[in-house]
Order: sequence, then C-alpha cells, then structure tokens
Amino acid sequence: MSKPYLVIAAGGTGGHMFPAQALAEVMLRRGWRVKLSTDARGARYTGGFPHSTEIEQVSSATFARGGVTAKALVPFRIVGGVASMAARMLKDKPDVVVGFGGYPSIPALGAAWALRRPRMIHEQNGVLGRVNGIFATRVDQVACGTWPTAVPDGVAAVHVGNPVRLSIKDRAAAAYISPGEYPMSILVIGGSQGARILSDVVPPAIAALPLDTLQHLRVSHQARDEDGERVAAYYAENGITADVQPFFNDLPNRMSEAQLVISRSGASSVADISVIGRPSILVPYAAATGDHQTANAQGLVEAGAAIRIPESMLTVESLSEQIAAVLNNPDAALQMSLAAVRYSKPDAADDLAALVETLAGHRPQDPEGSLE
Repeated sequence: MSKPYLVIAAGGTGGHMFPAQALAEVMLRRGWRVKLSTDARGARYTGGFPHSTEIEQVSSATFARGGVTAKALVPFRIVGGVASMAARMLKDKPDVVVGFGGYPSIPALGAAWALRRPRMIHEQNGVLGRVNGIFATRVDQVACGTWPTAVPDGVAAVHVGNPVRLSIKDRAAAAYISPGEYPMSILVIGGSQGARILSDVVPPAIAALPLDTLQHLRVSHQARDEDGERVAAYYAENGITADVQPFFNDLPNRMSEAQLVISRSGASSVADISVIGRPSILVPYAAATGDHQTANAQGLVEAGAAIRIPESMLTVESLSEQIAAVLNNPDAALQMSLAAVRYSKPDAADDLAALVETLAGHRPQDPEGSLE
C-alpha cells in the first residue's frame, strides 16, 4: 500500500519555512510521503528539513520586486506555474496540499484548487498574508498560529498555534537560570533576514548597562552580512564578548542558554521564545503587512512574558532601561520565563498534522516513522 502523500508549499522566509519544516517532521514520522514546494530563497532553509523530504523548486513571481516589465509578466508566470504544477499533480496526486504563505505557495495551492484536491492554509500571523488572503475562501481548512486572526466573513478558522521544529520542541520549557552575578547571555535575533534597527540600537544599549552587569554578559547577535562587521567591532571596542553571525544554526541551544531574548516579533520567533520559555523584549517590524508583528507580540505581552517596544519608540536609552529591568530583577525574569511557557503551544505541529489527516480521510498514525 502506498504512503499517503502531502505537498507543503511555502515562501522563501524563515517565517514560512520553519513551521513548514515542523509539519514535515511530524508527517514523515506518521508515515507520510512529503514534498516541499518552494523557491530559490526558500531552498536556503531546506538544510534543516529531514533528508526524506522531497524538495521541488518553483519559479517565484511577486509584485513586490522588479521593474514595470517584470511586474507586468507576473500574472503570466503565475498562470504558467499553476499549469505546470497541475500537470504534475495529475500524474502524482497528493492527498493534501498545505500552504504556509508567500508567493511560491501559489502554484501548488492554485493547482490543488483547480483539481479539487484537499487543501488548507496555515497563517502564522494575526493578519492574513497576501497569498493566504487570496486562498482563504478557496481552501477546505484555515489553520491559524496567532489568535485571534482576522479572516474573511464566512471562513471558519481553527487555532492550532505555530508549529515549531523538533530542535525547538526538544527544549520545551528548558530550565531557566535567572540573571545573577555569574555568566549571563543575551540573544539578539531579527527574524530570518536580520534587522538593521536592532544592529543599530542594541549594541549601544547593552554598552550603556552598568559595568557590574556588563562584566557578566556575553551576546549572541544575528546581523545582516552588511552589518556584521561594524556590529562585531562595536562590541569589541566596548569590551563586550559577542558572537555576531548572519544566521545561527544552533539557535535552539543559544536560546535555551539565554537570560533574555531581544527580537522582532515574527510569528516563528514568538513561537520559539514561548516554547523554550524565555523573557523577551520584542520590537515589532513597523512596515509589516497590517502591523501583524504587533498582533503577534500581544499574547506574550498580555501573559506577562514579554516587553514590547514599538519601533517608533525604540531608542538606546529606552532599550537599555528595559534590558536592565529584566537582568536586575531575577525573580521577575523567572516569572516572565514561566509565563512564556504557559502561553506556548508546543504541540502545534501535531495538532496541525491531525487536521491534515482528517482532511485526507486518514486515521492518525503513531509517530514511529523515521525522519531520515
């Protein structure tokens, strides 16, 4: 008997790719065959996917980039991509197609809609992205990572949470060492692409801390390639031990060891922080569609697990003050850590997998399969 077959379609950012990876991990363990459909940008994140995941690159077309001619060709490229994917699905019929957003998810979702294959979307943010907004009324199921999520009238959405990778889930509710007069760690992450404003403001904000705090600190700072050298130099000039990289492959380990996380409030970052359970200072990306990063942060803030600083109010002084408020109050920091864990949904990937199996008409299986 052939394995049930899932096609996962996701765009080229970590915000889409990490929850896609989490679902792939669970479905493979449940005995499914899994194919990922993404573009060249998304392919950069496939190194963490289980080796048995089939990877298929599609040509991405977006109205957000390129000149007038390129944008004029977008509809034709989209139609061509959908037609090509439909031809493949006629030969190799998926039991379910799941889209996680981004323009590269259009071919698979569009083909599944045209062929009436079972299909669903997962929206990570509190506001539907452009592509998910298009397909919300054209799929059989809408799953949401952030709650509440605004969806079109007549669409019933299910809150499953944002799936986290096994490497994150393995550290769920990791023991938290409260700040004190011993080595402490701050983790700075700006989403999968880094964040220039954090590279501009965080280093001087940390440098402004009292010397008796600084002497115990080490920093892991994710910075864009073009910012990395100056960020590393600033830390070095101010005598701060820092590891500056464009991407941390060992992020779960660094987050587990951190006393404080300073981050954008992308959906995957918020999910990782809450599952591991760390105090955080969140700076929503002001230009995010529908201001969805502010919505993403709301739950952790209301739970008492995070401090949110709007980008318009982020200064060296305001950030330094909030960093000190966490590091100088170990009992409060511990309570923030516990609150984050209480807010988290570590089983989101399993809940999403159950929806997939229900949609396919398959009975759930025990997760005994191999991930290799």
